[in-house]
Amino acid sequence: MLRQVLQVLDVLDDPLSSGEAVAALFRSVDSGIRVEVQRVAGDRGFTDFVKLRFPGSAGKIKGGSSPTLGIIGRLGGIGARPHKVGLVSDADGAAAALSAGLKLAEMARRGDWLQGDVIVATHVCPNAPMIPHEPVPFMGSPVDMLTMNRYEVDPQMDAILSIDTTRGNRILNRKGIAITPTAKEGWLLRPSPDLLGILERVTGELPAVLPLSMADITPYGNGVYHINSLMQPATSTSAPVVGVPITAQTVVAGSATGASHEVDIALAARFALEVAKDFGAGLARFYDPGEFDRLVALYGEMRQLQTLGSQKT
Repeated sequence: MLRQVLQVLDVLDDPLSSGEAVAALFRSVDSGIRVEVQRVAGDRGFTDFVKLRFPGSAGKIKGGSSPTLGIIGRLGGIGARPHKVGLVSDADGAAAALSAGLKLAEMARRGDWLQGDVIVATHVCPNAPMIPHEPVPFMGSPVDMLTMNRYEVDPQMDAILSIDTTRGNRILNRKGIAITPTAKEGWLLRPSPDLLGILERVTGELPAVLPLSMADITPYGNGVYHINSLMQPATSTSAPVVGVPITAQTVVAGSATGASHEVDIALAARFALEVAKDFGAGLARFYDPGEFDRLVALYGEMRQLQTLGSQKT
């Protein structure tokens, strides 16, 4: 996976990088995948949304019934020009998702097809704004979170991995990758045992789990603190969502340059690929449906946490 990471980073670490530049990289593989690029403008510039669709041997694209995994590279922007020169730490979510996609494309060209479909989505913006955040500044985006979810969260996704740089905190002080508990329809469920097992085999280490608060799975814009945008896809879907934070032992700003570690990006990409293999084949679950139904029966639905709430002050 490291070669794919280096190829993707080379495309992203460019002041002229764009969705079309990413699309050209994938089209050069010529594996028959669908590449979609859409430029969307906001109040603070524009960004290019990129979506890649990989058909599985028994996936819904070919008329099968195997489930579809979504891999979302979550970020504000890959660069903060003109304030910062070069790739910022925040770019790692996009880099990991695209690297997993590039590996999938090359596997398909060689005849290695996964059972279920995979959809990879992210966006490319080399000139994103910076925004205040504690304990360190974050990267903003030219478009709001609702727009981001609209273009990245696909209704065909039966489960979602959301990969995001998560170094700007004092909550998980360990370098590498982790997973979060599963979020579904406003419920914060226990970490998936199946995904913990995949994490163990990919990293060769004991699995790390990023703790979340209830606020972290509510939408941006409600005025409460969020650890970052890692779990924002969970506000726009009924599918289960698991975050894959790329972490550090020290606090590193999302707007920092020189902070991307290729091996950690490769770890996140390999984890996503292994989850895609097992999830599409029915070997890995993001949550226990029976346990989820029991919680809803006992305590009711929690979908109000997927909204902005009453907004009473």
